[in-house]
Parts: sequence; structure tokens; C-alpha cells
Amino acid sequence: MAITVKVVKRSDSTMNKETYLPQIFKGMGVTIRHFFRNVFGGRDTQTLKYPEEKIAYPERFRGLHRLNHRPGTDGRVRCVACMLCPTVCPAHCITVVAEDTGDPSIEKAPAIFEIDELRCVVCGLCVEACPVDAIRMDTGVHMKPVTFRGDAILGKVDLMKLGTESRAVQGGKGGDWRGV
Repeated sequence: MAITVKVVKRSDSTMNKETYLPQIFKGMGVTIRHFFRNVFGGRDTQTLKYPEEKIAYPERFRGLHRLNHRPGTDGRVRCVACMLCPTVCPAHCITVVAEDTGDPSIEKAPAIFEIDELRCVVCGLCVEACPVDAIRMDTGVHMKPVTFRGDAILGKVDLMKLGTESRAVQGGKGGDWRGV
């Protein structure tokens, strides 16, 4: 079997093709045209005077996380440290460390419940996975800007300050899933 060689002729190189000057001038023309259209025309520009005007959030906006309180108690967290929220979290931003409560009706409670808001992708899977309605994302507020990364980690106390008493009914019973 003989090897055949195909000779390809090179195109003539010109100064315009080697320096890309026509493309540079064409790009600069587009940039200048958009600049003057936006500065003097104003039809492509949408300006919002921020402190006075605010964008209305969609109805299903997910805000900061919050931990709900157990009904009829002294403000204890509703979470039973079942570890479903850190298990389902795709960003691995939730840390839960369980402790024994000493209460026979509640087996466990979180000793540490932390959410790293910088790592959170705001997917809402933790809310969907929670069997006792302990965590929600319906605060309607954004995470405040921080200068130190550690300030973006919200602990159990911070999350409970945003929370309210939850009276959700699980499984059609008169209380949460433990009957409390």
C-alpha cells in the first residue's frame, strides 16, 4: 500500500491578515457605537436608584436559613439531629453535631448546627429533607456582606434568632413526628 501525500497550497499572507488590524478596528467601532448609544440614547440602560427603589423579589424567593422553635417549650430548637440536611446538601455547607437531650420524648438535639452561607448554593434541599420542619428558607432577606469569611458561618443561635415557633403537623398527627 503506497502512501499518498496531498500538497495543500498556502494562501497568500497579507499585512491585514497577519496583524488583524481590520478586526481590531471593527471591534473598536462596535464598542464606541455602544458607548455613545448608552450614554446619549439611554434606551438600553436600566437604572435603579437603589436605596429608594428596590427590586421586588419573586414570590418563591429563598432567603437566609432559619431554625424553628419547638412549640410549647422554652424555645428549644425543633431539630432532632437526624442528619438528613447535611446528607442531602450538595455543597456540604451544613454541619450538625448531635447531643443527648435527657428528655425521653426527644432523643437527640443538635449541639452544633452551622451553615456556611458562602458555600450554600440556595437549593432548598435541606428544607425538603427535614422531617420535622426544623429548617426553612423563607426569611426573605439576603446574607449580609462580610469582610471575614468566618462571619458568614451562621451557628445555631444565629439561625434560631431568625426562626419562629413552628406548629407544622407531620403525618396527620396532632404534633410533630414524635408526638410532641
